[in-house]
This record gives sequence, C-alpha cells and structure tokens, in this order.
Amino acid sequence: MNDQPTSFATPTPGLSRATLLRNAIEGAELAFLMEAHSGLSAKIVEEAGFGGIWASGLSISASLGLRDSNEASWTQVLDVLEYMSDATTLPILVDGDTGYGNFNNVRRLVRKLGERNIAGVCIEDKLFPKTNSFIGEEQPLADIGEFCGRITAGKDSQTSDDFVIVARVEALISSRPMEEALRRAEAYHAAGADAILIHSKKADGKEIFEFCRRWGNRAPVVIVPTTYYPIPTDQFREANISTVIWANHLMRASITAMRETAKTIHAEQSLMNIEGRVIPVKEVFRLMGNAELEEAEKRYLPETPRPRAVVLAASGGDLGELTRDRPKCMIDVRGQSLLARQVATFADTGIRDVTVVRGFAKDAVALKGIKTVDNDRFAETGEVFSLAQAADVLSGEVVVSYGDVLFRNYILESLLSSKADIVLAVDATPREGKAVRDLVLADHAFSGSYLDEAPAHLTRMGSDLGAAVSGEWVGLARFSAAGAGWLRDEIAALDAEGLLETADLPLLLSRIAAKHPVRVKYFTGHWMDVNTLADVADARNFT
Repeated sequence: MNDQPTSFATPTPGLSRATLLRNAIEGAELAFLMEAHSGLSAKIVEEAGFGGIWASGLSISASLGLRDSNEASWTQVLDVLEYMSDATTLPILVDGDTGYGNFNNVRRLVRKLGERNIAGVCIEDKLFPKTNSFIGEEQPLADIGEFCGRITAGKDSQTSDDFVIVARVEALISSRPMEEALRRAEAYHAAGADAILIHSKKADGKEIFEFCRRWGNRAPVVIVPTTYYPIPTDQFREANISTVIWANHLMRASITAMRETAKTIHAEQSLMNIEGRVIPVKEVFRLMGNAELEEAEKRYLPETPRPRAVVLAASGGDLGELTRDRPKCMIDVRGQSLLARQVATFADTGIRDVTVVRGFAKDAVALKGIKTVDNDRFAETGEVFSLAQAADVLSGEVVVSYGDVLFRNYILESLLSSKADIVLAVDATPREGKAVRDLVLADHAFSGSYLDEAPAHLTRMGSDLGAAVSGEWVGLARFSAAGAGWLRDEIAALDAEGLLETADLPLLLSRIAAKHPVRVKYFTGHWMDVNTLADVADARNFT
C-alpha cells in the first residue's frame, strides 16, 4: 500500500473549496475523491480522511429510490448537494450527468452550484436524459460542437474563477475507437474544460493507460476504476493520472449492511444479534453534531430551569413472589420495570432530572440516569415522610408521582402546560368496588362539555367522601416554584405538629388546598396503578 499523501493533505487555511479542488486536480500528486450521496455519508468521508468528495449521480438517485436515468430532477439533486455541502468542509465535485439539457441548463446549473459552495461539476458527452454508462452498448453520444457549447456556457457562468468543470469522455464506453476519444478530449479541453475524465468499462485498464500515453498530459486526467479495480494504484501514478474517483462504494456498502440487518431482524424477530453489530445511537448523535447544538443553546437561549420529578417508591407492595426481593416499582412489565416506563414518560416530556425515594429492597432500585434518596424507616412511616427525604429537590417546578402508576404522556403534558401553581391529575370516573383512598372532592364537577371551561379546584381528598366524590387522584401532581414552596411549608407544619411520620399525600394535599388554590385537571382513563397481580397482567397491555 502506498502511503504518499494526496494533494488534499495539507490545504492552506482560508482557501475556497473550489480552489482546494483545483489545486488537487492540477497538483503533482495523485488525488482521491470518495463517493458520497447524503449529508451523513459526506461526514463519514471527511472523518475517514479523504480530502474531497464525488457526489455520485448513481448513488444520489439510488438513495432516492430512482434509476440513474435523470429520473431525479436537477433541483432534487441540488437539494441533496446543499445538505452535503452544509455537512462537510470538503470540496465536492458533482456528477452532473449531461448537464441536464443544453447549454442553457448548464449555465443555470453552474450558477446554482456556486451558490451552494460546490467546488466543481463533471458533465458527460451523452444525450439527455442519460443512461448509466454500464447499461447496454454503443450508447449515442452528443455532437462534439454542441457539447463544447455546454462546457463554454458553464465556464462563462461560474461565480468563482477556480470552479472546476470536468468533461467526461464516453467514447470508449460506447465502443468508439481511441482516436475519437482523443479527438473529443482535445475539443473539450479547447472549449475550456479544466480536466478530462476518461471512462472505460474494460477490466484490464489498457484503454485508460493507452489514452494517458497518447494524451500526453495536455490537461489533468481523472479516472473511475470501478471495473478495473485490481490494478495497483501506483500504476495510476506512473501514468500521470491526476485524480481517482471511488465512485459508488459507500452507497453499495450501505445496501449490503441494510439488507443483512433487515433480513436478520425479520427472521429472528429480535435485536439480540444486531445491536452489537451496528453503531450505537450516541454515535449518530455525535456525527450529527448534537454536542455543538447543546453548546449553542447555552450561548443563545435564555437560561430556563427545567422541571424535575420525585417518585415515591419506598413501599414494598404485596404481590407475592414478584415483590419478595424487590419493590413494586421494579417489577417487570413486558421487558421494562414500572419505574423504567415511568422515567421514559418523564423523558418524553422533557423531564430528565428524576429523584426516586427508595425504601424496601432499596438496592434493587437501580436505573441509569436517576438519582436516589432513601427512607430507611419505610415500614413505619408514610408517604409524606418519604417525600420529606427529597426535600432538597422540592424547589423550582417539580412533579410528584407514586412509583406504581402508569399514565399516558398527554396527561403529564397537560399538567406541565397548566399555569396553576399546583395541579392534580384526577380521573373523573373513580373506580368502584375497591378501597380507593385518593378520592377527590372538587368545587366544580366534570361536565364532559368542551364548552365548559370553568376551572375546578380541590376541596378535600380522602376515602370518606361518599356520593359527593368528584373523581380519583391518579397519583400525579405538578408544582410550580411557588407551589413547591407551599409544599415544603406544609411538610414543615406537619413535622412541627408531630404528624410527619404518619401523614399520607391525601392529607397533605387537603391541608394545602385549605390555604392555597389547588387546580384539578380532569381526565377519563388512560392511566392505571399496580396493586394486585391482576393489575400486573393489565399493565402488560398498557402502551
């Protein structure tokens, strides 16, 4: 393997991409362009160490699910090129097919490429719409004079003096004699082409070397050794070839990888044998520059505190073997613990600071990304005492939740969007036939009418409301910064009165409601708590 650097290796800072491409093509060293067809593949080419990109027409068409026969319009290709240009700092040489028409189309194409910081374009001397060079034999070629007009029109329209136009000679591909290939190359060079791409599909490469010998380096020669890949690269150097294009291999490699991955997942109905063979999602985020976005957010966005959550999960529960050595919050529901599902719901609504109050089998409460505090007296104390252990995080906007409840995202989102200082999620259809402790009495009943916008507020909460009940608290509450202050004050008041160890949340919230407005938001269903084995079975169907 030859380790000589390409002429892209040490670009001078401040040079335009067009200048970098021109310097490489006209330089003494052999340069290499690697195919890309998207913003992501352009990033991969740059990270691999290449100094320039070949924006392949075949690859771009294939990535769009189209044939390489100008089925993708030039404006659609231009959109892809803009993403590629934005994603990389490398110069891009575009496979411009035939120029998408006559001289007028080429003029407009070159201007638009310049606007998108594209370094150059390669156009081939075939008819529009084009057919891929490797399909069929003896494809018709453009009239030499007409094609020269396309080249001259492109040069007259470039916005940078260093913009590169490469003329691709298809004579050998179309089974024409070497003399015609040379005659066309000379005419295109005289018309203003900066380089000549000589194309051949013969596997031995003899046509390429004969052309280079007879051409005599009158202008830089570019090649695409897709069919004659076994030829050692040093032979290209010896032939004074300017630039080698690796034309479509990232696209072809991606098809191989995607096909194998899809077949495996379809056959095995599992990701078990796939996850270790593909890059982690965090690597995708790195490639896409998520770290830069986070830094930009710090510079440009005002500092706004994000809500946090406290999950009360100290109790053990009574679910037989399921809770023998772990608390309810850690029982498995379709491959995830209750707590993991809850934390995922918080994350979906922007809450990533989650503190869990542990107690029974506390070492079993382990989940990446959470914080924990402990109520080691869980067996003799109640929920408010557990909540008091998290006093340090009861500031700013905070959500308090039971550890054994599941709820739809929209319920939490509705609480977070409320302007009330304290808001409770209440099911307007309380369960019957169960010892429900968290019954709610509000000053305004649920009407079910979209025209009824009168807000409801908590009057009292408990298990002894009788027929006056307005609904059932689902175990989810949101507090603003002011509301969190009222919460801390009431916890302190219960402590001063000697009630902290035995108080439950219905008592705490009822006491706060006697002093401050506590908003009630009504819902109907779309949540559940897990208290029995039957609930565990139902939870498996809760998605």
